[in-house]
Amino acid sequence: MGLAARFLEERGFSTIVLSTTWEFHRAVGIPRTAAIEYPYGRPVGQAGDREGQRKVLLKTLEVFEKAKNPGEVWHLPFQWPEDPKKTDWQPPEMSPLIRYYLEDIKKARQQASEAPSKS
Repeated sequence: MGLAARFLEERGFSTIVLSTTWEFHRAVGIPRTAAIEYPYGRPVGQAGDREGQRKVLLKTLEVFEKAKNPGEVWHLPFQWPEDPKKTDWQPPEMSPLIRYYLEDIKKARQQASEAPSKS
């Protein structure tokens, strides 16, 4: 995401990155960051929470309007509604890509477990 933002900024397009790892983005020079204290992999919120996700996106766009200088980090006013350690990370059904490649994934895991150790 960061490389795409920098590429677009170099060509005159303003960007903003919604990030759970804002320290990293600031270190690598992302132009504008909307930081959110949500678990990694869930920057817009819980799966299925359309209203909560909408609020996050609207606040991110607000930051996009207000942030004027390169490297700015704005912290969004949201807090994850449950202990992140208790968050259910997996969706109720697998994604179409995983379903499509499932047999290949299983074969690769099996081959890796049968390979002789290189130590």
